[in-house]
Amino acid sequence: MKFFLCKLVPPRPTFAQDMTEAETKLMQEHVMYWTELAGRGIAVVFGPVADPKGAWGVAIVEVEDEADARALAAIDPTIKSDRNFNFEIYSMPIAVLRKPAA
Repeated sequence: MKFFLCKLVPPRPTFAQDMTEAETKLMQEHVMYWTELAGRGIAVVFGPVADPKGAWGVAIVEVEDEADARALAAIDPTIKSDRNFNFEIYSMPIAVLRKPAA
């Protein structure tokens, strides 16, 4: 299995501050989707990144290959919504995980 960083780029830099009611609902669907993937052990971690240049989302996934990471991104509700979100997918050639808490 391999690790990939999935960066969700919103449609505008101000998205986190000015999302519409429909976009808020869409983000709730997005969170439910990634929560389910986390529950299945596919998403290692996910959440928003408070970048001063504009917030974006991150997910680290553990999958067989890049095609699997891209397939997960393709069915994310934000992408399926056709509202100008996009994912950038980056391979993590080495991933060091912390030991589970005792």
